Order: sequence, then structure tokens, then C-alpha cells
Amino acid sequence: MSKFIFVTGGVVSSLGKGITVASLGRLLKSRGLGVSVLKLDPYLNMDPGNMSPLQHGEVFVTEDGGQCDLDLGHYERFIDTNLTKRSNVSTGQIYWSILSRERKGEFNGGTVQVIPHVTNDIKNRIHAVAQDSGADVILVEIGGTVGDIESLPFLEAIRQMRNELERDSCLYIHVTLIPYIAAAQELKTKPTQHSVKELRSIGIRPDVIVCRSEQEVTEDLRAKIALFCDIDDEAVIPNTDVDSIYEVPLCFAESRLDEIVLEKLNLDAGEADLSQWRDLVASIKGLTRRVKIGIVGKYVTLPDSYLSVAESLRHAGFAQGTHVELRWIEAEELEEGCCDQLQDLDGILIPGGFGSRGVEGKIMAAKYARENRIPYFGISLGMQCAVIEFARNVAKLENAGSVEFGSCQHPVIGFRPGHPEVTGLGGTMRLGAFPCQIVEGTVSAKAYQETLVHERHRHRYELNHEYLDSLVNAGMRVAGTSPDGQLTEIIELKDHPWFVGTLFQPEFKSRPTNPHPLFVSFISAILGTL
Repeated sequence: MSKFIFVTGGVVSSLGKGITVASLGRLLKSRGLGVSVLKLDPYLNMDPGNMSPLQHGEVFVTEDGGQCDLDLGHYERFIDTNLTKRSNVSTGQIYWSILSRERKGEFNGGTVQVIPHVTNDIKNRIHAVAQDSGADVILVEIGGTVGDIESLPFLEAIRQMRNELERDSCLYIHVTLIPYIAAAQELKTKPTQHSVKELRSIGIRPDVIVCRSEQEVTEDLRAKIALFCDIDDEAVIPNTDVDSIYEVPLCFAESRLDEIVLEKLNLDAGEADLSQWRDLVASIKGLTRRVKIGIVGKYVTLPDSYLSVAESLRHAGFAQGTHVELRWIEAEELEEGCCDQLQDLDGILIPGGFGSRGVEGKIMAAKYARENRIPYFGISLGMQCAVIEFARNVAKLENAGSVEFGSCQHPVIGFRPGHPEVTGLGGTMRLGAFPCQIVEGTVSAKAYQETLVHERHRHRYELNHEYLDSLVNAGMRVAGTSPDGQLTEIIELKDHPWFVGTLFQPEFKSRPTNPHPLFVSFISAILGTL
């Protein structure tokens, strides 16, 4: 039987519940336990697929095509485990399921209510993840903060689970803020006390409190929190700001968080083997070189919109002793004709996206990288922009463009072969992992050292093969295709130090201890060590 750890948050959002869950998962896995994770999101959207990245951050894609919360990226990177679409549940999914069943008459004319129908559905989804994964421990993060009206059904569901299971099968962790008041020069525990009081009024008594703070949480403060919140002193875990999120598991290990969890869940496990993680953190602290990479996007005012891209670049830098400095460049600003922001960059990366806003700026950035022989990495829309730019300025296909942005003389980016034209939003994208055949003798082949790979996709448009000969004759190289050769997955430029575009999004498979080979190759090209 799986054990369950429920992680809630209080006081304010963005306290790092996701990092807390991911870090604890890493510690438990280091002890030989099987770990899986589930994120419960209170919003009414079905998933973040149609949500603006400026509101929600990036959409993380799982192997099976789930469009999920960005916290799943943290989970996969820390725990080094592929999750599924079942690992992210929203209120919208739950109500959709219940109302669909009600319309079919499955409730036999009964009144459908939040309790028990909504709470039962939530519990069933939690148990389904446990059954599918067979993990020893299921970590469940409840989105939002205690006191939010939309979170109440989730909190009620996890409250019920402790009564339904054995007492040592459930554990509650509450993440709170210990604010530092500069004028008084002291940390304040009152917000945490109120948050725990709110949680207990719902019927949940936290077993562990994780205290996020800018300053060190002293033993006296921990004792005060323990006294007023009625938990053990040692169960008050400090989570002070650190330079890198990858230090958090080691900080938790020093506070014995994993040992406390094992004791309270009555779980037997081996000694923690954190040697690989300690080596990672040591390498992060010992970076000796520095490169500057410009990320040209349309959502750069919220860098979390490109979280996995940023982390993947850092992972590749860690492996080569290099600090990767990121410069966030708004694509629309480049459309005004000023490329000054690109001049002192060591590399340029254009990530994925949708819609025409900022596209001409991205095309200009691709042109600048091509003409100035700057290492260039185009991902999804970034690859499409590179193809459009090359078609216009090298292959001399005047007014080349994409069907996504309206009619054009030469639609070098078009709909998937065999699929009808689709307008608007909907389930028309290639989502999840698809095979890619790597062409021998290419930069990509040297990076992967494999002939067949599986990469995750999230896009609707493809390179139009009606123009493939014209592009290849002008100097573009196809470096990866679908196994049947019908779809182009990777393009490169022959006469360039490093110019690669991928239709898939490789950032979703990068890990801090196992960086993605294309990102490693990109950084190597910048460093001149390829």
C-alpha cells in the first residue's frame, strides 16, 4: 500500500511548494523508495493548455501528451521520473467528469454535491496515481493557499483520506512564510500561526511545517512555532533562500526532513545516497566560465513562461563548468529594427510559442544569428521562424511565411500532411513523445550519439515538404525526421558553426544530473569545445 504526503501552502502564493515537493521526493528516492507525484490545481480550466503563459507560466508536457502545470517539470527534474497526464488534476477536469456522468444518468436521479461526489472524485484520482505507479510514496501538492474558496474541496478530500486509511499512511506538510520586517530587524511568526489555525479549522493538523524565509530561522523561532502550532520542535523545518534551487534537497537533509517523514509514516528505507546530488551542487558552486545567451520570446516579462528552457541551459552549463547568464529579449522590441540587444551575445535561443505577435522580431533574431555566425537554437516556433527567415533571404522565396499567421505567397510552414485545416484552439496539436530518426553525419547525430530518439512535442504546424528541395538546395540540412520520413523534426545549416532548429521541445527531458544532449552541444559550440 502506498503512503501519502499532502503538501499545502499558506500566507501567500509562490512560496515554493513545488520545490518542497520535488526536493522531498528526491530525498526519499535517494533512500531507495519508489516515488510519484500529483499536483491538484484549483482553477476551473481543464488544463493550462489554453492559458496565457503570462498568467500561468509555461505549459509542461508529459510523455503521454499531458499539458500540465510547470511544477511537474520540477518534479521530473528532481526525482528523475517521467510522470503522466494523470499527475495533474484541475477542478475543471473533476467537474467535467462529474457533470458528464450526471448527464448520462449515472447518479440515478440523486442530488450531485461537493460532498461526497466531488471529494470522492478527487480521492479516486489520488488513488489512481498510486495504483498506476505502484510507488511507495505519493506526494500530493494542493495548489493555491489555505483559505482560498476554490481549494476547499481538495482540502476536504485529503482530510477524509486520513480517516479512511491507516493513521500512519497519511502525512500533512504545510509550507508557510516567515516574513522579515526590516524596520524591526526580526522575523515574524504570526502569519504562520494564523495559517496553521486556518488549516486546523478545516480539520487538518499539519505534521510538519516548512518555513520559507529570507533570513535564518533560529532555534528559538522554531520552538515558538512548534509551541503555538502544536507540533514537535524538530518538525519545524527551515527553508531559507539559497543561491540555487538544487541546494534545497541538501538543506532539507540537514534538517532531517526525510527522516522525520519516514518516522511518521512508519516506513523502512535505506540510508540516503546523495553523492550524485552533492556533486551537482558542488559543480554549481564551482562554475569558472561564463556565457551570455539571449532568449528571444513574447512572454519574457514572466521568465517562468520559459522555465524548462532556462533550466536546460543551466543543466548544460553545470556539466561544462559554465555559468549561463540569460538575457531576456522581448521579440516585439526587435521588430522596431534595433538589434543592439543581440550584439554582445554568445548564443541566441528562440523558444516555442503560438500566434503572430512578435514573430517578425524572432525572424530578425534568427537572421542576425545566421549572418553573424552566432550559435543558434530554435525550438518549435523558433525552428519555424528560422525556416521562414532562411526561405526569404537565402532560398529567395519571397514573402515566405506560415499558415498560422495568415495567407502568404510561400507557406513554408503548413498543416500536418493528411490533416484538414483547423482554425481556433482545440485538440489539433501533436502532443507528447514521438520518435525521431537522426540523420548520420549531422551536428544532431554527434550530440545524441543515437540514431532513434523520442522527444516531446507541443505544436500544430510542420515544415511544408513542398518546399523542402528548395530549402535543401539553398543550404539547409534535414538532421532528423519521423521514421517514415514524412515529417521534418530537426533542421541545421551546413555553413554555420552551430545552427539547429527542432520542431519538438527537448527542454522537457533535460535533468540537472543528465542534461539534454542538444543543449550540451549548444553550450559546447559557444565555448568552442564541440
